[in-house]
Amino acid sequence: MNRRFRSLGVILLVLVALCVPGLLWRSQQRADVQANYRSAMAPVFLVPGSSATQNRFNALVAELNRETPHQHSLLRVEVMTDGTLKYTGSIRPTDTQPIVVVGFENHRDGYATIQKQAKWFTIAFKALQQTYHFNHFSAMGHSNGGLVLTIFLEDDVAQTKAHADRLMTIAAPFNLEESDPNVDTALFKQLSHHRKALPKSLTVYSIAGSEGYSGDGIVPFDSVNRGKLIFQGQVKSFTQMTVTGANANHADLPENQQIVTLIRQDLLK
Repeated sequence: MNRRFRSLGVILLVLVALCVPGLLWRSQQRADVQANYRSAMAPVFLVPGSSATQNRFNALVAELNRETPHQHSLLRVEVMTDGTLKYTGSIRPTDTQPIVVVGFENHRDGYATIQKQAKWFTIAFKALQQTYHFNHFSAMGHSNGGLVLTIFLEDDVAQTKAHADRLMTIAAPFNLEESDPNVDTALFKQLSHHRKALPKSLTVYSIAGSEGYSGDGIVPFDSVNRGKLIFQGQVKSFTQMTVTGANANHADLPENQQIVTLIRQDLLK
């Protein structure tokens, strides 16, 4: 009888030993699928700069929709200083690439405000992710909006488990309004220090405007060019471009026809 029990025990141990690798493989396979899965919806977030609201890109979105076969929904979100959200517009149920503009009640300029806006953007992003169940996205930021997105990508996107596909910054002052190339602002030091946390699969386009020889009338060339010191070597690819000619000053850049074309071909893929 003892011999029979011993034999039965050996058989059970062998069965368990055979099953364990299969269970581990299935668990790993499930994790791999979850890591590589891309949701059907991939929103494009637009973030305006200082003194601009969630209505900043109305004309831009209308222009994008005018010459594209795919009509993008427009949802505007205003993040209040207490973290609550106000919505205008909507996303069509069948729209896989809606445009979401995130603006802020406090849209003043300044380093401290940019830090707060980055955290407010994270609040809006998480709320939208919970509602619409997307796990990848692209984004464009004009002026300080590009800084808000860069801070979000360095500090907070990992905790959302969302994949950042493409980022376009337009006249983003990575060294604020400092024109001396030998001076590093606190913001630039922060972005440089955290750059290794940027998503490795991210494609980045940085666009500068040229109203004169030194910048777009507000942001110095050197400040925009600092983007290469943040993104190069940390992301999948980094492309820097300069736009000249009509509507190349800082305020008009989002509606500049060259930039509209770049947004259509590089961001709304």
